[in-house]
Amino acid sequence: HPTAKPPPNPTPTTTMTMATRALSHAARTATSRAGTRGFSVLTATEEFPGLPSTSPAPKKGSASSVTTLPSGLTIVTEDASLVSTLSLTYPNAGSSNEGPSEAGAAIANRYLSFKSGSGLSSALILRSLEDVGASVWSSAGRRGMTVGFTAARENAAFVAPLLVTECSFEKWDVKEAQDLAGVEAGEATSNAQVALTDQIYAAAYGGQSAIGRSYYTPGANRSSIMSFRERAYTLNGAVLAATGIADHEAFVRMVDVEFPAPAPGTEAAAPLVSEYLGGEARLSAPSTGYAHVALAFQGPTSIPVTNVLKHCLSLSGASAYASSGIIGVYGGSAPGDALATVDALSTSVGAAPSADIVEKAKAAAKAEALMALDGGSKSLADAMTASVLHSCGFSATALAESYDSVSADDVSKAYAAMLKSKVSLAAVGDISDVPYHATIASRFN
Repeated sequence: HPTAKPPPNPTPTTTMTMATRALSHAARTATSRAGTRGFSVLTATEEFPGLPSTSPAPKKGSASSVTTLPSGLTIVTEDASLVSTLSLTYPNAGSSNEGPSEAGAAIANRYLSFKSGSGLSSALILRSLEDVGASVWSSAGRRGMTVGFTAARENAAFVAPLLVTECSFEKWDVKEAQDLAGVEAGEATSNAQVALTDQIYAAAYGGQSAIGRSYYTPGANRSSIMSFRERAYTLNGAVLAATGIADHEAFVRMVDVEFPAPAPGTEAAAPLVSEYLGGEARLSAPSTGYAHVALAFQGPTSIPVTNVLKHCLSLSGASAYASSGIIGVYGGSAPGDALATVDALSTSVGAAPSADIVEKAKAAAKAEALMALDGGSKSLADAMTASVLHSCGFSATALAESYDSVSADDVSKAYAAMLKSKVSLAAVGDISDVPYHATIASRFN
């Protein structure tokens, strides 16, 4: 027999043809198994393990809870925020609660936040907060003081007790607080809006009263800083607002254990009562080349009614403002046009709002209040605190209903009561042409 020859080596073309046939056969087999789903052999979950569901559960609305501890501290939490903001508000730690010898103590104490106390140094307190990624802040004014931080949800409760360290008033901390208060007060003196605000409070309540005196008062001494803090920074009457807290009860238990208990018999700091007077305050600064003017009246006690009335004044064409106890309008112009500015402000206040204006104002005030809830974790905490201080509770539904319940009659009565109170006049800048209080007051009598 002849020797058998080995088969020829396959050419590249032959190899490609065989591979193509095999692939086509596999595809036809897979298609027949997949039936109508000829476009894929595997499901999306099989092909991409761990793929998130394309139909996630609907987002839940925020749920809030409020608890008042035996210490007098009120805790309000909500559970929907992606990050946690914890803010502790002392409602009577503002400059309106300074005693006769404590002028400037409120602003100085603001700068003692997160300073040495409870056996911890300032460096250790801040390092502990920074280690969990917390950003700290503090704020104060005439009507209270707030200290807080924003951190990841899982870390917030762990560092919460650092909000209530008992200040040890180390001399270097006090000196730094006094210096920083002086810097802030100095910067405020060059701000026309701050100056106008100070003058309107002085006009409304008297420049010698605690609330009529400027918050930006430097020069508080160590003893006045200490006495003010010991009296005003008490948990009895304070509000702790916390966003992004999944378990309210567990958070309350932590606060009850970790926050210092007040001494037996400790009472909430009583707010100083200030009587609305309705007067005049003028600060002449001709070099500014501008006249700033504000008119104020005694405001309603209801926050929703106050805010609706503020928007009524805004819709009348004026720049309006409102704070606890007062409401009014302000404007500015070249010195020669100051009289015309005062006339325009008087006209905007003197015209009673129509029913149509009241409805528009209600919608604007309600939207403003609800938008604050979506303004971020800190804005939400501020809104929660304000609601608890005003109504002892918080919920978005109740907040909306408080504005829906404001009637045109409520606004009409509030407007009439506003005009019956004495008008307050504040003027700052080149004010030689600004009429005096008696002239303006005669327009509302």
